[in-house]
Amino acid sequence: MANPQKRKGDTAERECADLINASLKAHGCDVQCQRALGAGRQQDTGDIFGLRDHVIQVASWSDVGAAARQKPMAAAQQMANAGANFASTFVRSRGGIWRVWLTVDQWARLTALQQREAMP
Repeated sequence: MANPQKRKGDTAERECADLINASLKAHGCDVQCQRALGAGRQQDTGDIFGLRDHVIQVASWSDVGAAARQKPMAAAQQMANAGANFASTFVRSRGGIWRVWLTVDQWARLTALQQREAMP
């Protein structure tokens, strides 16, 4: 039988991929994100794949404060490992509520792209 924490993490990653797919589809972007296999890789490049140039880190921790402190920085390292330009951390708290956490740099990268695309 698998480690209960690993099973919880695997379930959260699958749920997150489904959430990303449904949320983006609702906004006219039909993608097929999936859970990346090989957790704990030395050169980890994120928990979810399927978004171009974007790393997704997933956390389903009872201590969301610890997840907020640790996981966005892990996503930054994974972004560097992947050679990607964007990273986001999806955190599920008790009750199944999902939130996306970004470092200031991660937010600025996304916002700068949106601002450049909006320029005439």
